[in-house]
Amino acid sequence: MPSQNNSNVCDEKIFEQVHKKYAQDLYNFTYYKYGEKIDPADKVQNAFLKLWENCKDILPEKAKSFLFTVTNNLAINTFKHHQVVLKYQNEYFSSQQNNEDPSFLMEEAEYLKKYQQALSLLTPEKRATFLMCKAEGKKHQEVAELLGVSRKAVEKRLYSAISELRKHIKEI
Repeated sequence: MPSQNNSNVCDEKIFEQVHKKYAQDLYNFTYYKYGEKIDPADKVQNAFLKLWENCKDILPEKAKSFLFTVTNNLAINTFKHHQVVLKYQNEYFSSQQNNEDPSFLMEEAEYLKKYQQALSLLTPEKRATFLMCKAEGKKHQEVAELLGVSRKAVEKRLYSAISELRKHIKEI
C-alpha cells in the first residue's frame, strides 16, 4: 500500500484497500488464538467499525497495528465475559443420533477431546502458530509477519507445539 503524506484512512479507497489486505488475516488470527466461541467475524467487523470511527487519526501505515490491537482487545473482553458466564452455568451437550458405529463415535469423540485438550495446554503463541501453519497452510515467514516475531521463533514454536501435541495424544 503506498504511503501518502497527509492521508488517513477516511479516504474510501484507502479504507477499502486496508479492509481487503487485513480482514482475512485478522479473522484467522482471532479464530486461531481464541476459537470460534468469541465470534471472530464479529470482532473483525467491530474493529473495522472502530477504524472508520477514528479514521481521521489513523494513518494507513498504522492501520494494521490499530486493527490487530482492537480485535485482540475485543476478543479478550469477550473471552473474559465467557469465563464469567461459564462459571455460573453448566453446559450440557446432547448427542445427536447417528447411523455410524457407536464405538467409532466414542473413539472419534475421545480423540477430538484429547486433541482439543492438548491444544488448550499449548501457550497461546504456540497454539496460534501451530494452527496458522498447519490448519491454514501459511508459510513460516507469513506467520512471523502476522505475529511480529522472527521466522526462527515461528519454527521453534511450531516444532515445540508439535512435540507437545504428540506427547499428549500418543495414548490414542
